[in-house]
Amino acid sequence: MKIKCLAIDDEPLALLQLRTMIEKTPYLELVGACEDAFEAIRILNEEEVDAIFVDINMPDLNGLDFVRSLTDKPIIVFTTAYREYAVEGFEVNAVDYILKPFGVPEFQKSAAKVKRQYELEQMALREQMLNDDNLFIKADYRTVRVSLSQIVYVESMSEYLRLHLDGGEKLVFLMSIKRLSEMLPRNQFMRIHRSHIININKVQEMSRMGIRMSDGTVLSVGDLYKEDVQRYINQRIINN
Repeated sequence: MKIKCLAIDDEPLALLQLRTMIEKTPYLELVGACEDAFEAIRILNEEEVDAIFVDINMPDLNGLDFVRSLTDKPIIVFTTAYREYAVEGFEVNAVDYILKPFGVPEFQKSAAKVKRQYELEQMALREQMLNDDNLFIKADYRTVRVSLSQIVYVESMSEYLRLHLDGGEKLVFLMSIKRLSEMLPRNQFMRIHRSHIININKVQEMSRMGIRMSDGTVLSVGDLYKEDVQRYINQRIINN
């Protein structure tokens, strides 16, 4: 699990400190380091971001107003030299704030809170999908509801995913295959390759080498996943 993070601070040394600490935390991944909120908005329009570490006191657009402007808010941690900003930070549902100047222990304490919040949100998403069998996908400037039972398989295309649905329909959206794999219910979906997740209920034929799906597509099984696929077959095979 890697939590994709954005660091924002108008002070170059403070920004360097943030990015260094993020890069040295095993479960965090830095996707951008910005000196102002406007640069951050550009990155958010292009990249998938799970958490933002943002300075409050910045020129033009401060951290609080920047976060308030976000429709779909990632997990927020504020960094500030002013303790009185803490209350305002929690009013916009920040998971934590770090008082400047801070060191590694203070940062790691906040990073651990980000990790716990991320895990809770992922668990809630999985439970929601198990209960209502739906995904809401942002694709082509619209939000589309997709039933999990419609999905034949998922194909990774670098930073994007393509859902292959019943009837030949396809949806492309921005997300990593690792994150979607963590969200999908494991009793219905299986990752068989670094580029593919399959809906088990749409499988017609299965072996350790390849899997034929209900739409006729044959997908290869990656070396890292052959043991899991074979175990799944062995648990369900009926011998004559």
